[in-house]
Parts: sequence; structure tokens; C-alpha cells
Amino acid sequence: MTPQERKAAVAAYKERKTVAGVFAVICTATGEAWVGKSRHVDTEQNGLWFTLRQGGSPFRTLQAAWNANAEADFRFEQLDRLPEDASPLMRELELKERAARWTARLGAQAL
Repeated sequence: MTPQERKAAVAAYKERKTVAGVFAVICTATGEAWVGKSRHVDTEQNGLWFTLRQGGSPFRTLQAAWNANAEADFRFEQLDRLPEDASPLMRELELKERAARWTARLGAQAL
């Protein structure tokens, strides 16, 4: 990659729109589910899977389930997305409300 291509790629990354939303991690082997919220729901799985593979997830019950089962037993689902024009001030409140709703609906644990 040339320096110009790298610079263009970095600029494109910085200009991309973020997608806030609610997600679930589901263990198909046990039926357990965990619901979380993220300001970057479209890239949340990468970071979450990385910490789980390293054994350093702050979510103890999820880490324990990950350790007890195979990685293939887990799936990541985007449950809800906020509109792009959502106010930054209301975004966190809206994410909390939607995450609580999905947690109750799925009988899941909150992340």
C-alpha cells in the first residue's frame, strides 16, 4: 500500500458514519443470550470476539460460557439500529431503553 493509498484509507475510515444499536450474543449450545448496546454496532463483534478469545472479557458469564463451549456455538446478531440522524444527546438514553427492552424480550443477560 502506497502512502497516498494509506492516507486515503485512513481518511475514508474517519469519515464513515457510525451506526449505534443493540446486539445479542447467543450460545446455540446452551440457549443462553446476552444483550448489549454499542455506538458502533456494525463493528462490535470483532472487538467482542477478540476479548473472548484472549480470555479477557469483562462479562464473566459470557466468558465462562465461551470457555465451556466452542466458538462455533456462538452467534452475533444486530437486533436494533438507531437512525443516523439520532441526536447525540438522546443516543445513549435511546440505546439503554432499547437494550433493556431486548433483554427482557429475550430473557437475556445484560452486557
